[in-house]
Amino acid sequence: MRIADLYQQDDPVISFEFFPPKGDAGYTALLRTIEDLKGIQPGFVSVTMGAGGSTREKTVGIVKQIENDLGITAMCHLPCTSQTRGEIASTLDQLERAGIENVLALGGDPPQGVEDFEPSEDSFRYANELVEFIRQGPWTFSIGGGCYPEVHPRAASAKEDLENLARKVRAGTDFLITQLFFDNADYYAFVDRARAAGIDCPIIPGIMPIVSAANIKRMAALAQARIPSQLEWQLNRADGDETLVASVGNTWAGEQCRDLLANGAPGIHFYTLNRSPATREIHARLFGGA
Repeated sequence: MRIADLYQQDDPVISFEFFPPKGDAGYTALLRTIEDLKGIQPGFVSVTMGAGGSTREKTVGIVKQIENDLGITAMCHLPCTSQTRGEIASTLDQLERAGIENVLALGGDPPQGVEDFEPSEDSFRYANELVEFIRQGPWTFSIGGGCYPEVHPRAASAKEDLENLARKVRAGTDFLITQLFFDNADYYAFVDRARAAGIDCPIIPGIMPIVSAANIKRMAALAQARIPSQLEWQLNRADGDETLVASVGNTWAGEQCRDLLANGAPGIHFYTLNRSPATREIHARLFGGA
């Protein structure tokens, strides 16, 4: 099913993100996680792709298995930096032949350790160029995009970031999924700014349940996502006690999700880190069972 069509329905769409694991044990654990979460009946799941398409074969293989073997609508992440037009076209052809209808068009990170990176003439610099390429080609994908409620780390300003985002939406992006955030006020303010800039597609909040105080601080720093002082205090107090950290994280994320849905968010996209317990518990708090 086309994800753009899901967001035309009345009910909020619950979705999950996974990443390609390393090794057979990780792959088996991922399939177990997906099976665990299948009972929640997600609207769709997405699978990330490494920078420069480094996990292309694994990502496409997992997306095919989710869609065709598990019967769940799947979306393939597609970062364009360091991939040629030919490589991207080949991936899109593979996905379309497999019946995949959804891609997440991303700029992606430059090669690690390369300063002042310049893409080749046969590749793309920005995600809006990738969106235009897909729309002008023979494919009929529903296209999602990413966005940062607290400003893209490489943007010079919030104004520039919003202008770039509007350019990507005008190119043909159907919906947007935000980077992780921990204060709903940041999401609401961002949506207001986006609407004022003429961005009228669904903007789905991305939520990452906290399972490790150290890991969430590292990920927040990478995304330049602010951790509210109250949450940071609770995590510092619980640090070293994994059970207490998980409880703090689930409670915080659960309240975030409850407030977001009550205030009209079109759904919740969970960054699962390939684990199911936290997401299942939060879902149960929202929709019954816990």
